Amino acid sequence: MLSLLLFAAAPLQAAPPPSPADPIEADWRAIPDDELLVMTLANGRQVVIRLAAGMAPQHVGNVRTLARAHWWDGESVYRVQENWVAQWGDATEKKPLPAGVTDRPAAEFEIAAFRPAVRLAKADSYSTASGITADGWPVASNGRQAWLTHCYGMVGVARDALPSTGSGAELFTPIGQSARRLDRNYTVVGRIVEGMPYLSALPRSDAAMGMYATAAERTPIVSVRLASDMPAAERPHFQYRRADNPRFAAAVARREHPEAPMVSLGGAAVCDVLPGVRRAP
Repeated sequence: MLSLLLFAAAPLQAAPPPSPADPIEADWRAIPDDELLVMTLANGRQVVIRLAAGMAPQHVGNVRTLARAHWWDGESVYRVQENWVAQWGDATEKKPLPAGVTDRPAAEFEIAAFRPAVRLAKADSYSTASGITADGWPVASNGRQAWLTHCYGMVGVARDALPSTGSGAELFTPIGQSARRLDRNYTVVGRIVEGMPYLSALPRSDAAMGMYATAAERTPIVSVRLASDMPAAERPHFQYRRADNPRFAAAVARREHPEAPMVSLGGAAVCDVLPGVRRAP
């Protein structure tokens, strides 16, 4: 009884005040259903990709056509290379593409312009400037060209040697370190917003380039669908955090100049400040 009385007499703890770096509800914006790609793996595991439709329109157009043709159904994740990438599609790379898919779309290794809403304080080894666009994409520039960056969880288009630009049928995502040395060499078509552990935790292959040596090692793909083509009751709904506001700028500044006992290096890498994405409440 005494312990109960002491508990009752204790002052209520006030909730901590919100941080100036915390988002408010108005900072969250819906991702359109036709910009969400839902890949269902064996055992019902789902990987959801936000498509960068405005950044790589021709390749994203191909990806949408491939999904609507159910081209990936029955294919697999056939490459998982330690500290590098997971890759999926047709392991033979001989499956015919559906009608409407351009085998060699125009190169979209770069984007139209470098227009970040928040710019990182320091340059890095791969660019002279980098930042986050208002709608949440990581971008970089060398002062002349601009491009999307190959951060962990971003989705790129695999391709053969130039002049191939990749159709979009074979896709990959960095699963360890960021893969920034691929910037401006491969088209980025999106970012995984849910289910990344289902790819990053797959067994690694010791075969050349991480290609699985046998079909039994591959992870089957049950289906790939645009959310807009799924029954309304089954569609996932996601929101991204906008970056064009002082709260996100404060969040980036806090990452660049963390409080003690963390040591500040006077800056941060663009892949370390990707805006949050959440299921719509």
